Amino acid sequence: MAESGFDLKKARVLLSNDDGINAPGLKALEDAIRPHVRELWVCAPETEQSATSHSLTLRRPLRIRHVSEHKYAVDGTPTDAVLLGVSRLMADAKPDLVLSGINRGGNLGEDVTYSGTVAAAMEGAMLGIPSVALSQVYTDQHKVKWATAKTWTPKVLKMLLAQGWPKGIFINVNFPDVTSAKVTGVEVVRQGRRKIGGDLTRGVDPRGDEYFWIGPQRDEQRFLKGTDLASCYAGAVSVTALALDLTDGTTLRKLKAGLK
Repeated sequence: MAESGFDLKKARVLLSNDDGINAPGLKALEDAIRPHVRELWVCAPETEQSATSHSLTLRRPLRIRHVSEHKYAVDGTPTDAVLLGVSRLMADAKPDLVLSGINRGGNLGEDVTYSGTVAAAMEGAMLGIPSVALSQVYTDQHKVKWATAKTWTPKVLKMLLAQGWPKGIFINVNFPDVTSAKVTGVEVVRQGRRKIGGDLTRGVDPRGDEYFWIGPQRDEQRFLKGTDLASCYAGAVSVTALALDLTDGTTLRKLKAGLK
């Protein structure tokens, strides 16, 4: 279905996130999307699961808590939540679309490999469902501009769904840290590069044991044109197509040629 696009007004949509069932970003996404879809379901982690990536809970049972009509919390990861939402809660008729977010903070560059928000969309894509991750960039010590994401989410989704995208692909969207009126537009860009964990802060706890905090991110390619980082920091909504297949074709062909 995603190859040819579809009408959002006719869609059954599943929402999830990695910030947890009570996160303001999830509420913002519910408010933004509800008027534009036929049926809305929510299945999100019970607690914050940031940076859990695409992990599954395998060593203990999972429990689903009914929150309200079509809204559920799972005591697991974002991947658990989407899997249970699709395969259990909506088993009678799978969703037409999976949306993950709206994340508190951007998922730019290498963030996508750590992000539970992006992983929830990845799980949706693995289950054969068109999926989109949505994140609101913000600056530390400043209020998150949820209104920007709320205003632009329906616009961006309608644009994307009108075109569609192939199976095995999912979409990563980041909203810039500006008011909705100052957004410069929507830019389709590639994933940038920014390594998390550039700084490690060492400390000693009251028992004398050493501990570490993973510190700020480095921004090596923040302003490299054509990347999600450059796009968002310039005030645009960034849209990046990500693939489930992580194979690098260029290197694969080179290795094959070298082994002949």
